Amino acid sequence: MLNPIDLSRSDLNLLVLFEAVLEERHVGRAAAQLNLTSSAVSHGLGRLRRLLNDPLFLRTPKGVVPTVRAMELAAPIADVLARVRSMLSDAEPFDPANSTRRFTIAAPDGVSAVLLAPLLDKLHRTAPGIDIGIRQLLPAPKKTSPERAWRDAFADLDDRLTDIAVIPTEHIPQRFHISRLYEEDFVVAMRTGHAFAGEPSLTRYCEMQHLVVSLSGDPHGFVDEALAKHGCARRVALTVPNFTFALAILAETDLLCALPRRFAAIHAARFGLESVNAPLELTRFHINAALPKVALMDAGVAWLLGALEQTQPAAP
Repeated sequence: MLNPIDLSRSDLNLLVLFEAVLEERHVGRAAAQLNLTSSAVSHGLGRLRRLLNDPLFLRTPKGVVPTVRAMELAAPIADVLARVRSMLSDAEPFDPANSTRRFTIAAPDGVSAVLLAPLLDKLHRTAPGIDIGIRQLLPAPKKTSPERAWRDAFADLDDRLTDIAVIPTEHIPQRFHISRLYEEDFVVAMRTGHAFAGEPSLTRYCEMQHLVVSLSGDPHGFVDEALAKHGCARRVALTVPNFTFALAILAETDLLCALPRRFAAIHAARFGLESVNAPLELTRFHINAALPKVALMDAGVAWLLGALEQTQPAAP
C-alpha cells in the first residue's frame, strides 16, 4: 500500500485521518472526532492524496464520497491500524487480574501433574482470564549428559515456543534463569495388595517384572544404573511413553514402576495403587523452572514464574 521508501517521510497518523473521513463521510465531522480543525483535516487529506496518488474523497453538497481507490484501501488500512492498536494495548502494564494472555509451560507429565492443580487454583482466584498450555517433555533418548537430554526443551525456550520449562535437572545453560521449585525422589508403585509391598527387599525387587517410562522405548534408566552398583539387574517387561499411562497399566498388572513420589501420592487412590520406598538409594532430583534471562523483561512471563514459585506442591 505504501512505498517503503516513503515511510521515512510520511506521517502514519494520516491513516487515522483517512479512517475518520471514510467513517464520517464529512470533513467537519471527521475533524470533530479527531479534535482537529477542518482546515487541518483538509491539509492532511491533501498530503494523503499526494502520497497515494489518488483524490481519495470527492466533495458533494452533503460531504465527501470515497473514490474506488479509497474503497480498495479501506480494508488494508483498517488492518494496519488494528494491528498497531493491538500492539500498543499489549504494551500496557501487565495486570494478571484483567489479562487474557495464554502462556505455554513445558514439563514432563510427572511434574506438570503435580504443579497444574495448585497453579490453576491460583489462576482462578487471581487471574481468571489467563489460559495455560502444557507441552509434554521427556529427555532425549540415549543422551547421558543433562545438557543434551533436555536440548529440545532449551531450543524451544530460545525460539519462544514455550515460556517456561520445568525440568528435573540443574545442568541448565547460563543464558537461562533458574528457579528451584521443589525437590523430588522416586518410590516404587504397584497395584494395591501387591505382594511386594509386604516384602520390599532388594532381592524381591530384582525378581519382579518392571515397567519403565521411556519415550523411545529404551528399557535402561537411572534405576538400572543404581542396581548395577549393587551388582544387580531387573527385567523390564514393558515401557510406556509417559507417567500417566503407567498409572493405568500398574492398576491392571503385577508390574512395578519407579514413579515420582509426589506424582504417585496425588494419583494413587484414583488408580488403586500403593507405593513403598525403593529398596536401594535412588537419585533425588531438583525440579527447576528455566526460562531465558531476557524473557524476564516480559512482565507477564515474570508474573507466571512468580506464580509457579508460590505454587509449592504439598509434601507427600
